[in-house]
Amino acid sequence: MVLIRNLLFMLALGIFTPLYALIGMCTFPFPPQVRHKLIRGWARIMIWVIKHVLGIPYRLEGAANIPEGPAIVLSKHMSAWETIMLQDVFPPMVFVMKRELHKVPFFGWGISQMPMIAIDRAAGKDALNQVVEQGSDRLKQGFWVTVFPEGTRVAPGTTKRYKPGGAWLARATGTPVVPVAHNAGEFWPRNAFFKRPGEVVVSVGPVIDTHGLTVDEINAKAEAWIEAEMRRLFPSHYPRGGKGQEPARA
Repeated sequence: MVLIRNLLFMLALGIFTPLYALIGMCTFPFPPQVRHKLIRGWARIMIWVIKHVLGIPYRLEGAANIPEGPAIVLSKHMSAWETIMLQDVFPPMVFVMKRELHKVPFFGWGISQMPMIAIDRAAGKDALNQVVEQGSDRLKQGFWVTVFPEGTRVAPGTTKRYKPGGAWLARATGTPVVPVAHNAGEFWPRNAFFKRPGEVVVSVGPVIDTHGLTVDEINAKAEAWIEAEMRRLFPSHYPRGGKGQEPARA
């Protein structure tokens, strides 16, 4: 049954991704809000497929913490699940993403027409300036901005260093931060073809008022809440007394 679910999911990807890539490439004459709404149709379809075909719905905790917006979401990152499903939790949002993704056939071509925040991660400190410049513009347009501060997908029970890009944008714009914890990696592991059914718990934390805080303080507050919430909700992933730090890679 798991094999059938995954094959049907891949079939849906194969059908709707090229279709929406073509739609996306045809939206260039329209303003960002219109392009986003049209291309977001792909995400709405895939949200249904993930819930009902893959069998990976979610249970939302802390919905009352979601502000009127716009805000900056700092979220745990475990898989592609949250890049799609968080769009079902929050108002229209854009993500900070690698510019290289624009080169991915079909998916990248379509998403290049969305007002995402595409950065050159090899640019060092200039990448932070790209986040602030593009992020400020997206926030002014009314979009939420989602950042994965660990920078890459991590396995359940592990943590990587929280990078300051999202906090930097929050400090520069005075925008509130919404921390998010979840366990999507239990059912949709990173770099795994097979996803298994199960209910993801998505927990939205109290809004962090960024006024008067430094970048380091904003980042530390978000990290403290997310990591504490991960351990509260999913204690089995964390060895008793362990920090769950992912080992450094060469």
